[in-house]
Amino acid sequence: MLTGLESFQVQVEVPVQWGDMDAAGHVNNVIYLRWCESARITYFEKIDIDLSFRDGVGPILGWQDCKYIFPMTYPDRALIGIKVEEIREDRFLMLAHIYSQKHERLAIISKQAIVPYDYGQLAKAPIPENWLTNIKAVEGWA
Repeated sequence: MLTGLESFQVQVEVPVQWGDMDAAGHVNNVIYLRWCESARITYFEKIDIDLSFRDGVGPILGWQDCKYIFPMTYPDRALIGIKVEEIREDRFLMLAHIYSQKHERLAIISKQAIVPYDYGQLAKAPIPENWLTNIKAVEGWA
């Protein structure tokens, strides 16, 4: 196991595809963000968030950033760890690390803010209690 990955309770593994690379010969920057999205969805499923994006409260991405550390290339496997780092009054902040399995090193660090959004009312909503309870259970917080 890669150092650092063990601190993430939710992990996803994705193969690097030939088509993930760009003209510069490495994985295109937007692909890393897609991998983070896939990891977020896995996390949301684990904490039983409704992903129908219709009526009712669901998650919406408020912002994200990405620090590129090491360029990945084909062939490789991306090992993605994701967790909730902080819960605020109206959102929670997530942290994702993507590691190169081939090179056994950290490739990117991404942070995201997830805002509860009422898709029926088209407005922000309070964080549902079941989200908080399930996040605390997944993260092992008391």
